Amino acid sequence: MTHTCRFCGAGLRDSFCDLGMSPLSNSYVAEDGLQKMEPFFPLHAYVCASCFLVQLPEFESPQHIFSDYAYFSSYSDSWLAHARKYTETVIARFGFNTKHQVIEIASNDGYLLQYFKEKGVPVLGIEPAANVAEVARKKGIPSRVEFFGRQSAHGLVQEGLQADLLLGNNVLAHVPDINDFVAGMKVALKSDGVITMEFPHLLQLMQQNQFDTIYHEHFSYLSFTTVEKIFAAHGLTLFDVEELGTHGGSLRIYGRHTADESKAVMPAIDDLRRREAECGLTDMAAYAAFSEQVCETKRALLAFCIDAKRAGKRIVGYGAPAKGNTLLNYCGIRQDFLDYTVDRSPHKQGRYLPGTHIPIHSPDKISETRPDYVLILPWNLKEEVLAQMAHVRSWGGRFVVPIPRVEVIE
Repeated sequence: MTHTCRFCGAGLRDSFCDLGMSPLSNSYVAEDGLQKMEPFFPLHAYVCASCFLVQLPEFESPQHIFSDYAYFSSYSDSWLAHARKYTETVIARFGFNTKHQVIEIASNDGYLLQYFKEKGVPVLGIEPAANVAEVARKKGIPSRVEFFGRQSAHGLVQEGLQADLLLGNNVLAHVPDINDFVAGMKVALKSDGVITMEFPHLLQLMQQNQFDTIYHEHFSYLSFTTVEKIFAAHGLTLFDVEELGTHGGSLRIYGRHTADESKAVMPAIDDLRRREAECGLTDMAAYAAFSEQVCETKRALLAFCIDAKRAGKRIVGYGAPAKGNTLLNYCGIRQDFLDYTVDRSPHKQGRYLPGTHIPIHSPDKISETRPDYVLILPWNLKEEVLAQMAHVRSWGGRFVVPIPRVEVIE
């Protein structure tokens, strides 16, 4: 079967990373579903030789994946702190106030817009998952349940709504029709408005071996070079970029209408474009070399688990993130290695991880069972988890981080 690039339409023939067959990473299983057939799909990322967009073919529709979603942003303290700091930063830089309109795409449970609301700035969230949007509404955040694109953007304009600040965190990678999505942003943005988007940086994924961030909900894996081309194709210019530590290394891009010359293009734009080229992101050889380091990570994690179990040690997980499900399914780690995992979100507790069927408990379970090792699946939150679970050390327990390489932390 031949696939085509979702941005430029070129044929996709070059493999980036083949992780075998995997279930949808956020399709947590209820107890009554454990005896039912579970769908698995190819998890094989390709790279376009024309525009260098790394991408997964679409096997399941966004409507199926996102309409009832298990991820709620507000259960991470560090992510809430990040959202608050962002709010303060853009208000200080661009002067947003009660006369401006902020619209967030994929606004989740109101984790970010609540901070603009506190400042008196009018807000609107657009969130496709009805169960998540309902939580935001209970916080007083106006939220529409719909997928964003050209059609929904034109609907906003017809109602007299356009954004002074149009933002989206960790959504750009989640849309299968990236052209429709970016075209919609151009429609929804006021003539002098600002776009900010945050997304995991492909350069960091490759350099830090973050292959577990590849899962079906992420349709695209984005370099700055490719994103700049996509935005330019729709009449939008990127005028600044920041490199962030979130999600293992992310970019925050700042965009404007190409015709709006009131915001000068900052030196960071040329600098990052040049560094990506120096690191090989405009050379197919760099993409071809990625697969072998992924295979070696699998071997190392399995070797650790086998040695620990043969020594009579107990291993449990911390967290039930989507990335953890990619890791465990690719490595073939089930309850023969991992007794259970825990998660702070009550929406996941009492369920089972997709594919592996490892049970998810409250974090209190770790104190009850006193395991020898805690495998931190959301490795991007390592410091937050180490602080929350510091008591594990009281009985000699140790932590294991799988990415970028297997590391045991005393």
